[in-house]
Amino acid sequence: MPESRLGQPMFGMGTPTPSEAQSEARKHFVAASGEFVGTFLFLFMAFLGHLMTVTTAGDAGPNQTLSASSVVYISLSYGFSLLIAAWMLYRVSGGLFNPAVTLGLVLTGTLPVVRGLVLFPVQIIAAMCAAAVVSCIVPGDIAITLTTLNPDMSVAQGFFLEMFLTAQLVFTILILAAEKSKDTFIAPIGIGISLFVIEIAGVYYTGASVNPARSFGPCVASRSFTTYHWIYWFGPFLGAIVAAGFYHFLKFMNYEDANPGQDSAGADEEVG
Repeated sequence: MPESRLGQPMFGMGTPTPSEAQSEARKHFVAASGEFVGTFLFLFMAFLGHLMTVTTAGDAGPNQTLSASSVVYISLSYGFSLLIAAWMLYRVSGGLFNPAVTLGLVLTGTLPVVRGLVLFPVQIIAAMCAAAVVSCIVPGDIAITLTTLNPDMSVAQGFFLEMFLTAQLVFTILILAAEKSKDTFIAPIGIGISLFVIEIAGVYYTGASVNPARSFGPCVASRSFTTYHWIYWFGPFLGAIVAAGFYHFLKFMNYEDANPGQDSAGADEEVG
């Protein structure tokens, strides 16, 4: 094969469709493929890290709950896995990887409704595939990665904690990525760190799902659902609504005028 063809899409065996000739269906398909790969990689790496941490942990918290060191390692697994996956694929699909995030973006008008409806099932399917592959290729029980309530937590407490944790994640994405600014290109760093902080705060209490797909995948792979599994859907969705509502409030009030110049490079900034 001539070397010049190696750098061409599909090795030069076809001609890519020009951007102006791309149909909406084709664009949705490309975005969906990126979202599937991104969600799969994010959760695949995170589940592996979670499984390894709990399996090899030499200590445990009260009532056989997670120790502080295990919480840190699990939080790193999810936070940094999201950071890398989002940074790789945000130009393809937006790097959402989460039905609650998808809802938040749709409610703020930053993601078309049709695109949201396309990405939602893709995220769920990718999560199931990630959990299934992990359960097949490494030793250990995938049920270890289930999001479950701490024995001292009530269902109501778990529901509202998931709501608040998800609200932070969704608002982080809205203000750093959906709201365009000079630092939008490094938004995945802030998003990944935000998830890390969320996991530190919530893993011990609820598993810190903040993502219905993340909770649903391991349940399907392990064929095990808790009676309160619904909180990992309705809690994050309500959190997305709260975050979207605050974002709408800030936009309506022209938040830029409250603290002007925060996106300026200073007096030497070139204009035009």
